[in-house]
Amino acid sequence: MPSYPSFSARTPWIGPDLQTLRNVLRGPALELDPARTWERLVLPLEDGSGDRIAARLFEPSEPRPDGPLVILVHGLGGSEESGYMTTSAAHLLAGGWRVLQLNLRGAGPSRPTCRQQYHAGRTEDFRDALAALPDSLKQNGVVAIGYSLGGNMILKYAAQFEGLRGVVSVSAPIDLAAASYRFLDARNKVYHAHLLRGMKAEALGEGAGVTDEERRILPTLRTILEFDERIVAPRGGFRDAADYYHQNSAQRFLDEIRIPGLIIHALDDPWIPNNAYTGRDWSRTPNLTPVLPSGGGHVGFHGRTGRAPHHDQCAVAFLETLD
Repeated sequence: MPSYPSFSARTPWIGPDLQTLRNVLRGPALELDPARTWERLVLPLEDGSGDRIAARLFEPSEPRPDGPLVILVHGLGGSEESGYMTTSAAHLLAGGWRVLQLNLRGAGPSRPTCRQQYHAGRTEDFRDALAALPDSLKQNGVVAIGYSLGGNMILKYAAQFEGLRGVVSVSAPIDLAAASYRFLDARNKVYHAHLLRGMKAEALGEGAGVTDEERRILPTLRTILEFDERIVAPRGGFRDAADYYHQNSAQRFLDEIRIPGLIIHALDDPWIPNNAYTGRDWSRTPNLTPVLPSGGGHVGFHGRTGRAPHHDQCAVAFLETLD
């Protein structure tokens, strides 16, 4: 069992909101060297849609001989350009791991080549992307690290499919309904409005297959719950938002995960209630390790021990146990 570092917030990023907003206010905690080269991969999805998703592959300067490929999966409204994706890639590359930043269906550089859109449980897309990668990238195994919505998706994937050596989730909404209703709190009004604007923009972006009815509905939606009810659920074949949340919440699948996993969540996360984490008997899944500090916000974890966020330091400790 690795020894994971403890978390203590770094001044001035005190409290859940400043932890959450730090990357927006200051940019990524670690930057990628602008001179570093990378390779664009475009990966086909096998559902007959013709959609293809984009990924960005980075090679470390001094690779670990037996190190797995690490795939980073962003959250809602994110992409390869998200600050946490940049910081994690920089930290992992410095440690010698190959890094693939995956843009989910309809996100970032995947938008022009996709008519459809990702959602919190669309694990078949990750399966197809993994299968499409060259075998040479996967010869030492693959570890997935997912952030927020991406964390929920890769936990569900690990329960449903093979192909991973390990999995790490950061600030995952493993109870999707609880997270959706949390955004209705008055304290989250600004967050909510920002995310909803991004969701609408993604839905209407270049290449998106938007129906006339969806185009009419989208401007009228006032909450993420309404968006999930009127857009995500019917697109995904779910009865309604409640059915979408129930079928795709990772908390339902954790007992089925048989590979090593690290689950990181701050108990003061302003977006995600912690009941699904604190109310769970983790002894039922001894291969999953929960790291649940009292602070850190949502995909924040800006601590006193180095520039890399706490969740990246924990991810490296986890990866080193797989070598």
